[in-house]
Amino acid sequence: MVRIKGSVRTKQRHKKVLKMAKGFSMARRRRFKVAQEAVLHAGEYAFAGRKLRKRDFRSLWITRMNAALREQGVTYSRFIRQLKDRNVDLDRKILAYFATEKPEIFKEITKIVQH
Repeated sequence: MVRIKGSVRTKQRHKKVLKMAKGFSMARRRRFKVAQEAVLHAGEYAFAGRKLRKRDFRSLWITRMNAALREQGVTYSRFIRQLKDRNVDLDRKILAYFATEKPEIFKEITKIVQH
């Protein structure tokens, strides 16, 4: 039986990894083994980063809402509780947008929720 060498597939795989390592510095973009390790780690960091981004944005929205609510003499936790009691289905992203961009609408929402 004839031995089949994997040179074509190996070359393709190496090129793929080295292409993904483009922009890395020094050996991390030139040498396959080092580049492969760097690409694997980069993928892990990217995956974790996508989860962290959601967390960061939620905390940003809460901070913006809390700042706007404090000007009206209300705390964030009490406001959220009142929203839930009144069955107002607005998420934090929308409320934070109103708090920063449309403060008059946000004041109306807080009045509705508090009464």
